[in-house]
Amino acid sequence: MKIFHTADWHLGKLVQGVYMTEDQHYILQQFMQAIDEEKPDVIIIAGDLYDRSMPPIEAVNLLNDILAEIILEKKIPVLAVAGNHDSAGRLNFGSSLMSDSGLHIKGQFTKDHAPIVLHDANGEVHFHLVPYAEPASVRTILDDDSIRSHQDAMEKIIDHIVQSMDTTKRNVFIGHAFVTKYGEEEANTSDSERPLSIGGSDCINAALFKSFNYTALGHLHKAHFVLNDTIRYAGSPLKYSLSEHLHEKGFLIVELDAQGDIAVTKRKLVPRRDLRVVEGLMDDLLKLSPSDDYVFVRLTDTTSVASPMERIRTVFPHAMHVERKALRQEIQHEIQAVETEKVEDIDLLRSFFKDIIGVQPDQDTERLFTEMLQELLDEERETVK
Repeated sequence: MKIFHTADWHLGKLVQGVYMTEDQHYILQQFMQAIDEEKPDVIIIAGDLYDRSMPPIEAVNLLNDILAEIILEKKIPVLAVAGNHDSAGRLNFGSSLMSDSGLHIKGQFTKDHAPIVLHDANGEVHFHLVPYAEPASVRTILDDDSIRSHQDAMEKIIDHIVQSMDTTKRNVFIGHAFVTKYGEEEANTSDSERPLSIGGSDCINAALFKSFNYTALGHLHKAHFVLNDTIRYAGSPLKYSLSEHLHEKGFLIVELDAQGDIAVTKRKLVPRRDLRVVEGLMDDLLKLSPSDDYVFVRLTDTTSVASPMERIRTVFPHAMHVERKALRQEIQHEIQAVETEKVEDIDLLRSFFKDIIGVQPDQDTERLFTEMLQELLDEERETVK
């Protein structure tokens, strides 16, 4: 079976005040061309179809057009799960009706699990769709008070799946989570990935997925495997932050043979405009050949530069940001200080509840509090960029 594994489309994404919808349409047309050339049996979208829970209408229309062409015209089934940026309820709406046409979307985690079964010349392949879910939600749904972290939640979810899993068939897991080699944070993150938790670990040990022939993941924007070749992130199809400027974007083509062994190749996608870093003295940068790329400019001038953005845009009309390199380190320290303060604030919230009310805040209260803090952090990042 030939599988296209993609993730983190983030339709409706706003980068430095620029809506990326036209760039996303451009890159998805390349994806559609690849479908015509490679003729996959199934397409996986491992979460974060949208960039936020209430996406702009242009993003909704773009997803609708792409999925309609893949499913109704090309007759290729699509398996998708909600990510932490998506609205689980909105993606879940009508999913049972759409499955009859070949669109299988799992927006909300449920206790009743049944795999999506597809066939190839070698028999059945069982796809297990697990959308992003907060540990508190999984704890309630599975009625298990021991679930306190993302690791706990995923361990219980997989135990629940494996209990009824047909091991004589080939099994593929589709999820959206922060999976690392040993369940400890690693340097594959990007600024455009919203943290899954604050004040605690959101990492999940890759060893949990040993029962599956292939694990298709979303959330991290850099394409890479975790622990072994069978556990993979496809990465995002476009660069969505400065921290991704060195990434090679694309999607994965997974060949699943009769024995359940896999062969994976990466197919690159070429953006309408690259997102890259340009560094140097202002006078030297103004002598460069004009470019329509999205550029982040780091000026090495030691003296003050008048009207830097206006001057840079005479060469780079789509420049997104200009900064003085000497100030960059100081700005990074300020961001780190905000993140540290945020963790301390949630501790203060817990202390306040304990001292005044006599109990610890419940999960919903902490979730609302941390979401507000995250919004403040996002605003702080945009301000200092």
